[in-house]
Amino acid sequence: MRSEENSRRLFLKQALALSAATAIPSFWTPARARAMQDVPYVSPNDRVNIAFIGIGFRGGEIAKELYKTGLCNVVALCDVDMGAKHTQEIISMFPDVPRFQDFRTMFDKMSGKIDAVTVGVPDHSHFPITIEAMAHGKHVYVEKPMARTFNEVELMMKAEKKFGVVTQMGNQGHSEANYFQFDEWTKAGIIKDVTAITAHMNSPRRWHGWDPKIKKFPAGEKIPETMDWDTWLGVVQHHDYNHDFVNGQWRCWYDFGMGALGDWGAHILDTAHQFLDMGLPYEINPTYLKDHNKFFFPMSSTIVFRFPERNNMPAVDVTWYDGLDNIPTVPEGYGASEIDPNIPTVAGGKIQPSQLNPGKEIYTKTLTFKGGSHGSTLSIIPEERAKEMASRLPEVPESPSNHYANFLLGCMGKEKTRSPFSIAGPLSQVFCLGVLSQRLGRKLQFDRESKQITNDKLANQMLVGEPPRKGWEAYYKI
Repeated sequence: MRSEENSRRLFLKQALALSAATAIPSFWTPARARAMQDVPYVSPNDRVNIAFIGIGFRGGEIAKELYKTGLCNVVALCDVDMGAKHTQEIISMFPDVPRFQDFRTMFDKMSGKIDAVTVGVPDHSHFPITIEAMAHGKHVYVEKPMARTFNEVELMMKAEKKFGVVTQMGNQGHSEANYFQFDEWTKAGIIKDVTAITAHMNSPRRWHGWDPKIKKFPAGEKIPETMDWDTWLGVVQHHDYNHDFVNGQWRCWYDFGMGALGDWGAHILDTAHQFLDMGLPYEINPTYLKDHNKFFFPMSSTIVFRFPERNNMPAVDVTWYDGLDNIPTVPEGYGASEIDPNIPTVAGGKIQPSQLNPGKEIYTKTLTFKGGSHGSTLSIIPEERAKEMASRLPEVPESPSNHYANFLLGCMGKEKTRSPFSIAGPLSQVFCLGVLSQRLGRKLQFDRESKQITNDKLANQMLVGEPPRKGWEAYYKI
C-alpha cells in the first residue's frame, strides 16, 4: 500500500509540474525552429536528403526500403552503437556518409543539409528524436507505435501541426491492398454496422521464457565499448545497462517498449480504426492477464476496448488477445489461418506460425470478415457467403506507391502520406491506453472529450508518464 501511495505522490507531483503538458515545448528558439509556413517541400526534380536515425535491425530495414525507392540521397547516419554487428550493413552501404551517435549532435552540425529523417529506434526514444527533428523543420518517418505514452503522442500530433512537416508512421500495410480494400468496401457499404472486432497476436514473444516473479530489474553489466548508453536511455530514468534491454529486448519492458499490442496492433487494427472513425475508447478492460508483474508484459493478455456510437455507426467492442495459450474462438467457416508473406523479417527471422496467426475478425450485423495483418486483405466468411457477394464487391484500386515511396513523395508535395500523425496518433493512443491497463491490471474509464481517465487518479497521471531524466526535461517544457 505504501509503495502505491509513493507512486501516487510521484505521479501527482509530475502532473503538477506538467499540468499543461498538451502544449508544445517552448524551449525551441526561432533560430532553431522554423515556422510552419517556412518548411518547404523538396523540389519534385530533386531527391530527398535523408538521415537515418537507428540503422540496425528494423531501422536498417527501413533505411534499405527508402533507399530502394530511388527518391532519396542519404546524407547522415546516426546510431548509438556504430560498432555493433547489426549496424555494419548500412555503414558499408554508405561508407562516406557522416556518422553520429547522438541525434542532437547530428542536428547541431547538419540540420541545414537534411530534409527528412527516419526514427527506427526503441519506442521510448521515438518522442525526443521526433520532436527535435520537427522543431528543426524536418519531415519524419517514425516506426510504430508513435510513442510510449499517451501524452507524448498528443505532443507529437500538436507539433506536426505547429511545424508543418510531413509525417508518416511505419505501419507499412497502410499503403498496401488492405488499406485500399477497406476504404472501397466501406464506401460501398460492404463493411458497415460493425459491432465487434477480435484481434490476435499469439506467436511467441521474447518475454515468454522469463520469470514473472522477478523482484527487480536484471543486474547491471558492462556497457559495450562502442555504445553510447546515456543517449540510448534518452528521456527514461536511469537503468544500468543489461543485454536484455537492447537489440529488440526493449519491447518486453514497460519502461522501454509497448509489448505485443504496441508491436502488432498498428499492423492489425489500423484500417478498421481509420475507416470506421473509431477515435479513442471510453473503456479499456484487461479481462485476462497471465503472470502480471510490474516489470515486463504479461505472458498472455486479453483487453477489451469499447468505442461508442459515432457518425451513424453502432458502438463497437475491440477485443485484443496475445499469448501462446490465449487463442480466441474463430467463427464457423473461418478456414485456414495464413501468414501474409509480405510481413518483413526481423533480424533475418520470420514470424513463427502459431495455432492462430496474427489477424482479426470483424463482425457486422449482416456479414463477418476475416483478415490478417500488414497488407493482407479481408475475405467474407463463410465461403458460401463470399461467393454470393462476389458480384457486388467493388473494384479495388492498386496502390500508387508503397509506404516508403509515399513518405518521400509526400516530402516532395506529390502525394499525401497515408499514415500521418493526425491519423496514426489516435491509433497509437489506443495502444497507450491498453498498455496502461495492462500495467495497472485494472479497468479504466476514459473521457474522449477531455482525454482524461475518470475512475483512477494514478492512471490519469500516468497518461503523462514518469518524469523525464535529468537533462531531458526540455522536450516536455511548456
